[in-house]
Amino acid sequence: MTATESQAIDDAELAAPGRQRLVVVGNGMAGARTVEEILQRGGGSFDITVFGGEPYGNYNRILLSGVLAGSEDAKEIFLNPLEWYRENEITLHAGVHVVEIDRWAKQVFADDGTAVAYDKLILATGSRPFFPPIEGMLAADGSLKTGVFGFQTIDDCNRMASYAAGHRRVAVIGGGLLGLEAARGMVSRGLEVHLVHQATHLMNQQLDALAGAVLKSSVEKLGLQVHLDKATTQVLGGDAVTGLAFADGTTVDCDMLIVACGIRPNSELAARGGLSVERAIVVDDQMRCLDVPDVYAVGECVQHRGQVYGLVAPLWEQAKVLADHITGVDVHAAYRGSRLATKLKVMGVELAVMGLKGPERPDDEFLQFCEPKRGVYKTIVVRDDRLVGASMLGDVSKVSFLMQAFDRATALPEERLSLMFDLGTPAVGEGIAELSDDAQVCNCNGVDKAAITGCVAAGKRSVKAVMDATRAGSGCGACRDLVAGIVEWACEGEAEEDPSAHYYVPGVALTKPALIEEVRRQGLRSVSSVFHALAGGVEDAGSKMGLASLLKMLWGTEYQDERDARFINDRVHANIQNDGTFSVIPRIYGGVTTAEELIKIGQVAKKYDVRMVKFTGGQRIDLLGIKKDDLPKVWADLGMPSGHAYTKAIRTCKTCVG
Repeated sequence: MTATESQAIDDAELAAPGRQRLVVVGNGMAGARTVEEILQRGGGSFDITVFGGEPYGNYNRILLSGVLAGSEDAKEIFLNPLEWYRENEITLHAGVHVVEIDRWAKQVFADDGTAVAYDKLILATGSRPFFPPIEGMLAADGSLKTGVFGFQTIDDCNRMASYAAGHRRVAVIGGGLLGLEAARGMVSRGLEVHLVHQATHLMNQQLDALAGAVLKSSVEKLGLQVHLDKATTQVLGGDAVTGLAFADGTTVDCDMLIVACGIRPNSELAARGGLSVERAIVVDDQMRCLDVPDVYAVGECVQHRGQVYGLVAPLWEQAKVLADHITGVDVHAAYRGSRLATKLKVMGVELAVMGLKGPERPDDEFLQFCEPKRGVYKTIVVRDDRLVGASMLGDVSKVSFLMQAFDRATALPEERLSLMFDLGTPAVGEGIAELSDDAQVCNCNGVDKAAITGCVAAGKRSVKAVMDATRAGSGCGACRDLVAGIVEWACEGEAEEDPSAHYYVPGVALTKPALIEEVRRQGLRSVSSVFHALAGGVEDAGSKMGLASLLKMLWGTEYQDERDARFINDRVHANIQNDGTFSVIPRIYGGVTTAEELIKIGQVAKKYDVRMVKFTGGQRIDLLGIKKDDLPKVWADLGMPSGHAYTKAIRTCKTCVG
């Protein structure tokens, strides 16, 4: 549902008899997951209204790095597309920001004039990128200088990909996880990438110095140029970025800058509403805001027992407790804080981190293994015969056992070395059998063992089918081996192999190496010729983009471009929307236009009944909701060139925009 559609609803009407009005401010991973948990517990006692600052459904922000790199289709990262809200009778105000809370009248007020009354209110306002006060980062009007970007949303990915297409050298400030993932995206797009980090080693919040050095060596092999111990003092350039200057007097040239220096909780709305705010919104063990009945908060905007969490696993735990309490399923449910443990991939390098980085007491046991040539580093910290910390870089084969031991504080084998290597810990099957049903398998999507085994019991007997049904393993990919092991164990060793899981594109029954071999052997230089020769002449629309990309790579200038092999956005110079309509963005350089162009845009919007007119982050005007048949007439009436916001590199795809 779009913001315009949601405004048509009478927000002042009372909830249905016997139902309470639940308003959720924030449609990110925490807010939407909380709504999911409430629905799973019945949810029938609530009429639910959700406000989201982006004009989309809920998507997995963890996967944005893949979208930026071009390896992940934007439509594949959506957890709850717009249809989900309609199917669950949820009123979604997409692209609308709540700007005021009246906790005495129990109402929220949005920037589009909407006012909604509530009986229960959940704040899931998340966080925002932190931009340090570096000279020259901002333009005269206070906006980011041309060529400077943050990295948090789909729109950020769109803007960066579009800008990168015309530039060659990018600097990324920040050597944490977000900075490394942004750098990976730019390396994948063929740019020269310089990663600048103020600390003396990468990911210094999670890793010790030796692990950081191993990680540096690994990412440099992937084409990244790393600059450590560099304090950025100035962003060079007049109207657009041209380089960075550092405190030590050195500089680096760049024509694009990505700032990934961490996040800050979005707690200003709560503060204006008179709620208790310190580092973030202060909540109790039931996720209730202090001294304010019927107001809850969840996610990155929350401070619980002095802690603010930026990982997804704590968000899932908070969402479950909040849902238990607000629905009355378990009014005594309590969130006690989270033991931080995560496994992920950093620029394709597998990493698992939990608890302490090193020993803190004289009697702590500490094991350390380092093999720089293979990019492998492991540490174990044991206290009172319990695992209190571990890190695994490059080789995470023991991570399932370690995470179970860390989370459950279980007894450890006497031979500590077996915690790092396969010397004495349980065999894979035994280890999986010992995993509790609520053990988290996929951190990215919050999938536990019970969800996977339940999916197998329901008839899904291949790894691909289970992954499609549960989303497990579709995030960073670090848990895929464990998912496969659980599926195999649940099928009692008789899991089915889905050969299509290995196809490069769904429409051609060949793996990537086999497809490349056949394309070269038969000299197939167009998408249609591939379908004719290798798919019996049956064309598959979902395979065309992948095939086109592969053929361009193999044949270069000899590739035979075909209009219908291009993505629909490329063919019509517009972005396809969730409902099949399109958005059109005329070209406006730097946000500067003329009165005649503005009048023309307004006339087109009125003539074609455009449902939403919005300014983009790139200072252009986006006309949303245009029918495909009207596109040629719209462009003719505008008489303006396309702003190329659809870009061949990355697009706002079918399920991305409402």
